[in-house]
Amino acid sequence: MATIGAYRRGMDTFSIEPQGPFSLEEAALFGFGQRSDATYDGTMRLAFCLDGYRRQAAVALTQTAGGVVHGTISGISGLGPEATRDREIVVTQVARVLSIDHDATGYQAIGDHDPVIARLLEAAPGLRPPLFHSPYEAALWAVISMRRPRQTAERWRARLAQAAGARFDVAGRQMWAVPTPARVIELGETGVAAAAGVDATRAQRIVDVAVAAESGKLDAATLAGVGEDRARADLRTIPGIGPFYADLIVVRATGVTDVLPLNEPRLCALMGQLYGFPGPVTPREAERVAEAWRPWRTWVAVLVRAAGPRILSQEPANR
Repeated sequence: MATIGAYRRGMDTFSIEPQGPFSLEEAALFGFGQRSDATYDGTMRLAFCLDGYRRQAAVALTQTAGGVVHGTISGISGLGPEATRDREIVVTQVARVLSIDHDATGYQAIGDHDPVIARLLEAAPGLRPPLFHSPYEAALWAVISMRRPRQTAERWRARLAQAAGARFDVAGRQMWAVPTPARVIELGETGVAAAAGVDATRAQRIVDVAVAAESGKLDAATLAGVGEDRARADLRTIPGIGPFYADLIVVRATGVTDVLPLNEPRLCALMGQLYGFPGPVTPREAERVAEAWRPWRTWVAVLVRAAGPRILSQEPANR
């Protein structure tokens, strides 16, 4: 587990000392979902719905040469009597989002007996899976981006956040957190369609996600605790969430470390290339190869997706 520095009363700062290698720069530049930063100025900025989905928060993060992550809470919407508890939730959530709530020494040790993983770890030093801010935001992204280019989905999400979310000034940059589920439900299909500029069907899917979040179906700890099969099944009851997006939410939003995402064709293709198969690995072959990755199959799968292209691009075409 990471070492989390205690608050000084009245201060909105905290520190987290990761156990094992961690690179904030790798996390900040890891593009997925709506996050697509192409440059890194030494600060990672986050604006998100706080776990529990009643408020939003924003945080600016930096990292020392010794690896310690320092955070400054830029703001929490509607902060009231529960201020101390909300700040504690911010810190816990940030640790989960950056995957620094785990001791990663065992993950690094996989490279000791798997030369492919050793090369990947060397190509992306300190990379841990950056997660969606929450299962709610992962599901929201899923229904917003479904069958549309990423740039279009980013624009729709930004419109919704700016029209109905919360604005923060985060280390010199203006950012908006998406609206809480309650606010989305209040807007309804018509209001969401107008705010985001989406069609009625997509707007209804956004509302459906908000209703699921309000009912407790998108709680990170609950989804992580019920097991991957039950979590997938529960998520697929949400309109618009099929097998691929159920996997996305489980693997990239709950903080689990040992779920192998077999619904990702890109992962199977990269595993085939990296491990010398004649083509993409089959799900059975992927499970066999990944057996040596336990209990870090989720993390290694993300590493393969992120660092695999880096080392493959350096190899001769006729390898």
